[in-house]
Amino acid sequence: MATQNDMEMAQHTYRGFIWFVKWGTLAVALIAILVVLLIS
Repeated sequence: MATQNDMEMAQHTYRGFIWFVKWGTLAVALIAILVVLLIS
């Protein structure tokens, strides 16, 4: 069974991953919009 410390570390890792996915998706969307605008 996981200890409390393991769960805290897992939650910390999960939060970091979700933060990266959220901001990474936003960054890629903005870059895609910029590329589309430059091409057109």
